[in-house]
Amino acid sequence: ESKVTARGQTTLPRDVRAALGLEAGDSVRYIVENGCVKMLKARHVRDLSGMLRRPGQRTVSLEEMDEAIAKGAVESAS
Repeated sequence: ESKVTARGQTTLPRDVRAALGLEAGDSVRYIVENGCVKMLKARHVRDLSGMLRRPGQRTVSLEEMDEAIAKGAVESAS
């Protein structure tokens, strides 16, 4: 349990921070459903690395992705 300040701020109890693996500077997401609020540790885009990888498919660099996007844009414009 914690109080909400006039500015809408609150302090997360230590056990809640530990359960979510939160550290100073981390961001959280709130999901409101059916009168309840879920709080999740926000994922950084770096955390998503490898999630879409398919076995047997090689990893593609950001530079290769940018080149493919640029090539596709040129091809669709011509």
